[in-house]
Amino acid sequence: MNSYETYLVTEAAHSSGRSTVDVVRAAVGGGVDVVQLREKAESARERYRLGQELRELTREAGVTFVVNDRIDLARAVDADGVHLGDDDLPVPVAREQLGDDAVVGRSVSSVGGARAAAEAGADYLGVGAVFHTDSKDVRERDAEIGLDRVRAIADATDLPFVGIGGITAENAASVVEAGADGVAVVSAITAAADPRRATEALGEAVAAGRAAR
Repeated sequence: MNSYETYLVTEAAHSSGRSTVDVVRAAVGGGVDVVQLREKAESARERYRLGQELRELTREAGVTFVVNDRIDLARAVDADGVHLGDDDLPVPVAREQLGDDAVVGRSVSSVGGARAAAEAGADYLGVGAVFHTDSKDVRERDAEIGLDRVRAIADATDLPFVGIGGITAENAASVVEAGADGVAVVSAITAAADPRRATEALGEAVAAGRAAR
């Protein structure tokens, strides 16, 4: 069973000049559970090159590796799966293309969306934006949904899910205490002075949230 406690979404624009590979390597050292290749500003060719590097790095570390949006790219780099949003191909199509063993995630922001994703066969959910965020992809899905909706989604589905959007080491415990299995972040790791320590701090916060349930 995959663990979703700490989940890094890559985005070089937030990495303070460091390479995505270096940030991911540090996060892996800090115990990250999942790495999602996003990098939407890059060309398909560059994302493919980067995906190959990250696939090798995560495979050696036993870390789950998924690709944002692109089922074809996930297949090309032999990722563990794909993470889909509202404008992407449906979950059953991803399952057909990637196989029964693939990890297929789905972004949702409501109880209805969570139930629909579960019925469609998603393996896990990305729920948000929980708090205010400057991440364009998350912001456009929905306004800040807050912890009450995290609780409602936790009550509505048995699927594991990560809270995303404005998550930091300071508020991650509250998201997990509300019912999330873990937290997904961009800048909380990529923009940190020490991405490895930032990953460890998120893991500690998740553990604290679980203990407080």
